[in-house]
Amino acid sequence: MTKLSDTQLVILSAAAQREDRNVLPLPGSLRGGAAAKVVGALLKRALIAETRTDSRAKADAALNRIWRNDEDGNAILLHINNAGLAAIGVEPESGDSAPTGPDEAPSAEVPQNAPADAVPTPKARAPRAGTKQAKLIEMLRAEGGATIDEIVGETGWQPHTVRGAFAGALKKKLGLEVTSEKVEGRGRVYKLSK
Repeated sequence: MTKLSDTQLVILSAAAQREDRNVLPLPGSLRGGAAAKVVGALLKRALIAETRTDSRAKADAALNRIWRNDEDGNAILLHINNAGLAAIGVEPESGDSAPTGPDEAPSAEVPQNAPADAVPTPKARAPRAGTKQAKLIEMLRAEGGATIDEIVGETGWQPHTVRGAFAGALKKKLGLEVTSEKVEGRGRVYKLSK
């Protein structure tokens, strides 16, 4: 199982939820050397990949949509790949998760009327049967719910990955609401609201 920092988990989860699978924009607080270090680690572990485009748009920290420019001035974007999706427990929909050719690359331009902090609306998707995500949902729908430790035991995920799945895959991607309550003798128990 791939161990990810909280920052890496947030970045990969956000990229997995974007239709174009673009890693950018990075979280607002992640800039400069810190951004380069986190992205470098994800590239080194082959969880994301650089995609060259024919666009001559310049990398701009304010827009945070283009990672860098190559020696010819072409924009280079970052995309999550299948290994990155697997690391956060998301099944690839079909084919490659990141565009492979310049004709397939998404536009590096941000629409002028789009707010800088626009968040794409979640799409309702159903998890595939037999996946860890399906097991997670089954455990949360059970009569007594499940604790983080119980979910970790069943899925093999780290606790922060379970929490990330609550916020990312379940809430944002599938539109499910996870509730919690303290149960004496068991600790905090999580359930899916009906």
